[in-house]
Amino acid sequence: MADVKPSKSLRLKFKGEKVKKKRTRDDDEVEDGTGPSRRRRHDAQDAPSPAQWVHPDQATEIRGPTFIFHPSDPSPICVSFDGTRNRIAVHPLEKLEDGGSVLDRTPTEVSQVWVTTRVAGAGTINLRTGTGEGKFLSCDKHGLVTADREARGPQEEWTPVVLEDGMVAFMNVYEKYLSIDEVAGGQLALRGDSDTVGFQERFYVKIQNKYKQEAHEEERKKGGVLDQPSMDEKGTNSIYQAWGAGRSVVSGDDKKELKRARKAGRLAEALLDRRSKLKSDRFC
Repeated sequence: MADVKPSKSLRLKFKGEKVKKKRTRDDDEVEDGTGPSRRRRHDAQDAPSPAQWVHPDQATEIRGPTFIFHPSDPSPICVSFDGTRNRIAVHPLEKLEDGGSVLDRTPTEVSQVWVTTRVAGAGTINLRTGTGEGKFLSCDKHGLVTADREARGPQEEWTPVVLEDGMVAFMNVYEKYLSIDEVAGGQLALRGDSDTVGFQERFYVKIQNKYKQEAHEEERKKGGVLDQPSMDEKGTNSIYQAWGAGRSVVSGDDKKELKRARKAGRLAEALLDRRSKLKSDRFC
């Protein structure tokens, strides 16, 4: 039987037209799954979805829907808002069915989600309730933490400080830290009058991945990383401490850095007050 000749292509060819060569792939790459297209598909599959809850690596990434919880013992607790009683609620989270770690926690109710907003370029944030009319988390000079104000001001500003172990401390305008406090009857509540960062002042924070990527995109457009508060700690064993007098404090170098930052803040406030006074005297 005669060999069958391959059919001739009927496509028209013009004089001087370059012939495109067919691209061949290395059989080994295709079989092993190491080809460029296969790697791109794998990277796309491994990347978290926009709505997935992730931990922020930088303070500037904390924005949008925010889940704040604390690794309390015997079960972790979350900071939520009770819309019925119009106040902050601190209650234990439900146990995970698959027995996952505390880092796997995600919000299960809308009341457990806060909405983080920030002024562009500022290091402070505002935390607004995700339910009801939207009230801001605030702290007065006595350390009383509430969520009953519809307008934002200095008492509604918080500075997130990302610690070495990925946890976050929140500093208010009075340079005090948000903490979990045990009140009468064994109930837990929020306070804002702590001078040091220990077990009670450390929180896990989760945000949605699309807002984390949004922060990265803003930094790329600006050509750098925004200045952000950070704290260098020598150890993270304070996670396993219990309630009571055993309070973890930051290192001596960190205290010096915080004192310098506080002094700079006070000098800036004094300068602004002086300028405003001079302007008022000028117009009198």
